[in-house]
Amino acid sequence: MPDLDLLASITAEAETADGAAPLDEATWRALRHRPESVRSWLDDDGCALLIGAEVDLVVRPGARGRGLGGRLLGEALAAYGAGELGAWSHGDHPAAARLADRHGFARVRSLWVMRRSTAVPLPELVVPEGLTIRGYTPADADELIRVNAAAFAHHPEQGAMDAADLAERMAEPWFDPAGLLLGFDGDRLAAFHWTKQHDAGLGEVYVVGVDPATQGCGLGKVLTLAGLHHLADRGVGEILLYVESDNAPAVAVYAGLGFTHAAADTHVMYRRA
Repeated sequence: MPDLDLLASITAEAETADGAAPLDEATWRALRHRPESVRSWLDDDGCALLIGAEVDLVVRPGARGRGLGGRLLGEALAAYGAGELGAWSHGDHPAAARLADRHGFARVRSLWVMRRSTAVPLPELVVPEGLTIRGYTPADADELIRVNAAAFAHHPEQGAMDAADLAERMAEPWFDPAGLLLGFDGDRLAAFHWTKQHDAGLGEVYVVGVDPATQGCGLGKVLTLAGLHHLADRGVGEILLYVESDNAPAVAVYAGLGFTHAAADTHVMYRRA
């Protein structure tokens, strides 16, 4: 188990320098709640983590260019051995691309961060007849898990959410049940939009899920817009979201709602066969 205070110090410096957090939320949840699932190689200036079949690497900005990242990654790869392995670069960093190429990793996914200012007026929210939108209550857990599993059946991270994972997320300090908006058609959950407020100035379209049985009715856009109004009403100045770069329909919807993407706001998944 790595020293979480030291790791937080390293990652905070890296985030300030790079403009993106080097470890994602799922990695931090594993470190805090399931430390036995994490293998780590920690140095005062850097760390490599192995969780399942994914490796994470972070080095303090002041210690880069000295071979520390390559050494830590090499130690993790030697311990993992042969087999398929993934690695995220949270930011499209040339140094990460060079390390990936050197160790036999190929670029396989690009995840875009799209952003919009709340100074730009939002379209009016029009709720379709028969649909009720409200905040989450504990009695909604089973329906939320059902719709999430159906909506993200082919998604490698989000689709695996179960009751334990849901409870972990809801135990995070940012969780607000009023910000988890559920769209009900009668007693059946049709779609949801889970928003996240990072701080007073920044909100996020965390997850938007639509039951495949109701897709094609525009509920994804309705719930997305409802969440944007919720965040804007909370006073945040900017809202961001993550979307697969090749998901053209989703990108088009978000662009239509005023979101834009800058090339630097790209996260890259590398994979070793």
